[in-house]
Amino acid sequence: MKMRHVRAIAVFGIAVVALTGARGSGGGGCDNNSSSSSSSNHGSDNDSTSGGTSGGSLPGGSSSADKAARDVTIDECKYDPATKNLVARVTVKNDGAMDYDYNVTMKFTGAAGGSVVPATAFKTAIAVAAGASVKAELTTPYPGTGDGSEYTKCEVSRASRF
Repeated sequence: MKMRHVRAIAVFGIAVVALTGARGSGGGGCDNNSSSSSSSNHGSDNDSTSGGTSGGSLPGGSSSADKAARDVTIDECKYDPATKNLVARVTVKNDGAMDYDYNVTMKFTGAAGGSVVPATAFKTAIAVAAGASVKAELTTPYPGTGDGSEYTKCEVSRASRF
């Protein structure tokens, strides 16, 4: 083999390594695992979604934004006269392989077309281990002056996990 062929192969090899990165070194390339990275989500699923759910599927597919909301099931939605709060009891089920903290926002509303002012409750940092489920309670002060019966439903308006 001629010397110019050897040089061409060496230059080509160096170019390939430079463009693809040295695997396993933790640096270079396009694998986003550079040790000099200042921000990395390390596989987190810090997405949020809007739209109500009670554990069923959401329209629009199976993006990671939908997964957090699908993990939340509404067990009970009521007015508690003892505390004068609107209360939603939920179960957050994590079928994933990683532990997650969930943030859930609940919207309390009345019958369709009613004049009820929507009320919102939220709970942050609901820790759920991989393969486990956790019950949580979301509360918000009752904004009315009656007996709370005008609030007939609640829905998950936003959920995220990280």
